[in-house]
Amino acid sequence: MRIATWNVNSVRQRLPHLLAYLKEVQPDVLCLQEIKCLDEQFPRMEIEELGYNIETHGQKTFNGVAILSKRPFEVARGLPGDENDSQSRYIEAVVPAGDGVVRVASVYLPNGNPVGSEKYPYKLAFLERLIIHTRQILEYEEPLVLAGDFNVIPDARDAARPEDWVNDALYLPQTRFKFRELISLGLIDALRATTDAAGLYSFWDYQAGAWQKNNGIRIDHLLLSPEAADKLQSVTIDKDMRGRDKASDHTPVRIDLAA
Repeated sequence: MRIATWNVNSVRQRLPHLLAYLKEVQPDVLCLQEIKCLDEQFPRMEIEELGYNIETHGQKTFNGVAILSKRPFEVARGLPGDENDSQSRYIEAVVPAGDGVVRVASVYLPNGNPVGSEKYPYKLAFLERLIIHTRQILEYEEPLVLAGDFNVIPDARDAARPEDWVNDALYLPQTRFKFRELISLGLIDALRATTDAAGLYSFWDYQAGAWQKNNGIRIDHLLLSPEAADKLQSVTIDKDMRGRDKASDHTPVRIDLAA
């Protein structure tokens, strides 16, 4: 089973890239972030023609998450824990797989910058809500994949120039501590389960020639429950998607799980 995540940075602007990726890579499940459109504006027809079922949790202009799956699935929208949170950043699916299911969530964690604003406490509060919810769904003891743009640089090896990020919300000690708290529930960072190598990135800024200089960071993650990690076969960063014309500043990351 192939599960991918991609901060597409406006699904309508990147639709040609998205359709190409679905045709070329053929993920069974694709988690999207920053679709940047309302549910009714999502380009369903073109994607459904490729054999995908679609569920979205959209928002006008900003944020928005979606899950595409070759198999019909059950869905829940929104991260529990704050009834007043109007930002569309979480959608969760239960997808049939073999004799059982795989639970997959598309997560778009807040950026948190500028740190001195209300945006950083919101980021930490969202992470805390995600920890609480993940602790609950881990009790199902089923394959679970939390996939998405976590806006967290876990370690110095996950940035080409970590010194540039020391005061950034993506890399502050508090941020990384909360992310480790999430991992410590029993999750496995899929990429780090397969390699300790540095220089593996999923985001390159549009500014200052970051892509051309490979000045990237790794902030798009797939976190696996033990049941999912036992099935892990491979992890791939589809870096070539970042080099295409008018590309998203993120590139897809995918895993293959045994049946």
